[in-house]
Amino acid sequence: MGFLGVAIGAFGAHSLKQYLTPETTETFRTGVLYHLIHSSVLLAVSLSTRLDLMKANKFFLAGIILFSLSLYIYSLTSIKIIAMITPLGGVSFLLGWLMLMWQAGRGERIKN
Repeated sequence: MGFLGVAIGAFGAHSLKQYLTPETTETFRTGVLYHLIHSSVLLAVSLSTRLDLMKANKFFLAGIILFSLSLYIYSLTSIKIIAMITPLGGVSFLLGWLMLMWQAGRGERIKN
């Protein structure tokens, strides 16, 4: 996911400049920012010894797909219905963070 976020960000910065307005460039960058932040969280949680924390990763992955991907598509097409998907991704991110906080307080560990 992180590789994909960097690749999309680089593609947007170098190859899409001529196709994006300043406003859609900012929208695209927001998608990349949230993509990269939550890719890092996905990696950190995956490296954890806590299986219960993995539940949050489902929400973070859904958030990347629904939030970031919808912003990428909207930036390129300006199709307003696509932008209506974005809040679902935002809610997925929020649920992921809530799940992560909830599970972090519970403390189940992998048995070695």
